Amino acid sequence: MPKIAIIGAGSIGFAQTLIKDVLSFESLRDSHFNLMDIDEERLDVTYQVTQKLLEQEKLPATISKTLDRSEALDGADYVMCAILANGIEPFANEINIPFKYGITQPVGDTMCVGGIFRALRTIPILVDICRDVERLCPDAWMLNYTNPMTMLTWACNVATKVKFVGLCHGVQGTASELARLAGYEPEQTKYWAAGINHMAWFLRIEDLAGNSLYPQLWERLEREGPPEGDKLRWDLAKYVGYYMTESSGHLSEYVPYYRKRPDLLAQFDSPGMFAGEHGVVLEAYRSHWKPHAERTFKQIRGEEPIPFGARSAEYASNIVNALATGELYCFNGNVMNHGLISNLPEGACVEVPCFVDNLGIHPTPVGALPPLCAALNQSNLSAQGMAVEAALTGDREMAFHAVFADPLTSAMLAPGEIKAMFDELFEANRQWMPQF
Repeated sequence: MPKIAIIGAGSIGFAQTLIKDVLSFESLRDSHFNLMDIDEERLDVTYQVTQKLLEQEKLPATISKTLDRSEALDGADYVMCAILANGIEPFANEINIPFKYGITQPVGDTMCVGGIFRALRTIPILVDICRDVERLCPDAWMLNYTNPMTMLTWACNVATKVKFVGLCHGVQGTASELARLAGYEPEQTKYWAAGINHMAWFLRIEDLAGNSLYPQLWERLEREGPPEGDKLRWDLAKYVGYYMTESSGHLSEYVPYYRKRPDLLAQFDSPGMFAGEHGVVLEAYRSHWKPHAERTFKQIRGEEPIPFGARSAEYASNIVNALATGELYCFNGNVMNHGLISNLPEGACVEVPCFVDNLGIHPTPVGALPPLCAALNQSNLSAQGMAVEAALTGDREMAFHAVFADPLTSAMLAPGEIKAMFDELFEANRQWMPQF
């Protein structure tokens, strides 16, 4: 009976996805899930809908819930983590205060000012969770979905001995998009992608016979223009030569080219590009989940069946199955760069192909990225590395230097303006950063 702890199980929709994915494997249907969150109401919703699923499908799995992290982790074989540290208020500050200074962030959770400050307040919490893992389930694999992925994975690997890997869905989701744009089903293609989280590159994408899909994709781009809603990402690919693994909105926070003038924002407008334009986060965040919550309550009351059987694109369940059974699986994971990408810093966090079996997770050496791809990754890793050090040591000046080095921030603001913005945001969020 695999014991799976889900930390942040109050993330109702995402926790349901992970649980249903695990139970889609015959080999894992006797799993025990221990759900943990600090929000008792949301935790109970996840618990109730999971219990309803087990009854509906007559599954042998068992489930428990707790507000006590130590209780959830005690004896776990696998730990899945998807937390929102400190709630919505500091997140709103990280969007709204930079907006006052002219920096719009469509997402603000993985890079730019918002991502760096989210790292400063989330890293201590995730390191504490890892310390509990070291104490209560030292052999467990920790599968992290919490953002900012690169900085959290980097910090937890530096500060703890936990077997920690960061997971995202950008690579596999984008690979499916590219396959269909080239006229294939995803299972008819193969790919090789590497870089950093939200900024990895499709170094190869091919049909099963080994023919590159790039000529067809470039031809379609020339003939029809970029797909609706993805102008920015295709524009960058045209000049870099490789397509990137995250959305246009995310990408616009990682590079300095597109968000610095109103005419550029208008030219590359797409869904997700303007989420932070008016500095409003709280209501948008709540309304995003409202339809899903309403559907979940209907499922709990038995008014709607709970969909089951189709596995999502998330990696976690496949990794657990491979570790438990030895069935080989390949995925793109966020791991430490120990000889994996030769022209990115040794010991930084990178996203590379990994193989997993019952002996563990085995990252694959990629070699050197194309120089321009590496340069764009490096511009982000420099800021991320300083943010990791600041979060672990409580060095306020190093935290400022991380924001100072951020590519988009440096394109938008003069040094004095960066300092003023940093100081205002630091004071607004100080209560959530006790290491300083």
